[in-house]
Amino acid sequence: MSMREQWGTRAGFILAAVGSAVGLGNIWRFPATAFENGGGAFFIPYLFALLTAGIPLLILEFTIGHKYRGSAPLSYAKMSKKSEWIGWWMVVVSFVISTYYSVIIAWAMSYSIFSFNLEWGSDTEGFLIGDYLQATDPGQFGGLVPGILIPLIIVWLVTLGVLFRGVKKGIEMANRIFIPTLVVIFIIIVIRAVTLPGAAAGLQAFFEPDFNAITSGGVWVAAYGQIFFSLSIAFAIMITYSSYLPKKSDITNNAFITGFSNSSFELLAGIGIFGALGFMATQAGTSVDEVVDGGIGLAFIVLPQIINEFPALSGLFGFLFFASLVLAGLSSLISITETYVKGISEKLGISRAKAVTFGGGLAAVISLVYATRGGINFLDAADYFINQFGVALLGLVEVVTIAWFMRKLNDFQQHANSVSDIRVGVWWKICLGIITPLVLGYMMFDLFRQNLLKLFETDNGNYEGYPDMFILLNGWLVAALALIIGVIFMFIRWKNKPDTDEEAS
Repeated sequence: MSMREQWGTRAGFILAAVGSAVGLGNIWRFPATAFENGGGAFFIPYLFALLTAGIPLLILEFTIGHKYRGSAPLSYAKMSKKSEWIGWWMVVVSFVISTYYSVIIAWAMSYSIFSFNLEWGSDTEGFLIGDYLQATDPGQFGGLVPGILIPLIIVWLVTLGVLFRGVKKGIEMANRIFIPTLVVIFIIIVIRAVTLPGAAAGLQAFFEPDFNAITSGGVWVAAYGQIFFSLSIAFAIMITYSSYLPKKSDITNNAFITGFSNSSFELLAGIGIFGALGFMATQAGTSVDEVVDGGIGLAFIVLPQIINEFPALSGLFGFLFFASLVLAGLSSLISITETYVKGISEKLGISRAKAVTFGGGLAAVISLVYATRGGINFLDAADYFINQFGVALLGLVEVVTIAWFMRKLNDFQQHANSVSDIRVGVWWKICLGIITPLVLGYMMFDLFRQNLLKLFETDNGNYEGYPDMFILLNGWLVAALALIIGVIFMFIRWKNKPDTDEEAS
């Protein structure tokens, strides 16, 4: 693939950007977060966070990729040789995420088949943990689970097959199929969910505002956290994708469309999920808050319980729901994998095919760890620590480095404004230079405090009660290695040495 390859159309880029943001987690994370943080009142800090952090950061990353025309490592290397490690840190974090994210997509693929005859039965938790995952104790592998391995192979064949075809014929074409199909399927699910008996109770629980909640700093931090994680910021994705934009692309307009499209899907997911939860609560004769689950349990335990109770066509709607998870997951996995495919290709000067084979192949092999009987434990620990001490910390380092140390905001403002109808000004720089660093800084301080205190408490006081050594090796070490490997990659010689801003000046 030529380095000058670009998106066929603006719509193709937006679909790909939205597809990377609308992942598996959006379908279950946002509804539970909103419910736990003030219901309808949560939309006030959520919208504020979108406008002061989400869209400004999207504009920043779109501008970086568009200006420097390269992957995250190449873009940071062009900014300054000393900052290249940030780009590689992003790429390694994306690599780690792709290794276990692919396995969750494989679960959803299996469950789409299970839906036809409701194979999970009445004990959906027992089926997931015991029958399907065949989970064993933390730290043990316990052998591969065929029911996970087979769909996992399919997931990687689809992902790498799309990436082999390049940007226009592969990534763009896949998202033109995946994203519209995902939206249509989810609209069908939402319509069915809100017409179920008791759905009104679920929607009331979701939208009913608790305005006292928004006086809590924790709710505002939760809003910023939701926006940050849901928009795929600091994954290197948006920098990579925007490097393929034509030179006259409208950066700020694309950022607003991407941000609001993602938020619209999250709202749609919330309506569908809580309509279904209201139905389940009514059937069980209990309140909605007793059936809410914010993790993967919502998708693979609670929703199968709801599907069991559907008065008609339960198998069909079960298939549609899990098919939507598969489509959302694949679109995100393709974008995540593209970040290190392009980074490797540029750094080593090798063909796209070789980069896909090496980078994607290595990720596929490592993902086998999460397809073992102990995989759920490794996945849970790695996901928590790489997201909190990889992605979130990366976002903080990114904005502080660019705004405070390299002082690049004026340059990026000029570049974005030169090609955009919506011009950014002082407010954009205040958001990135002050508001976002303060919020993310507080988040990281609190996260480090909580997790380090747990580590030094009595045994099993860690995240989810895992043993100390398990958390050290599969949580803290995974997050630390992402940074260390990123720094190591910085010292590998570029096949074609990039020109830096420092040399240009």
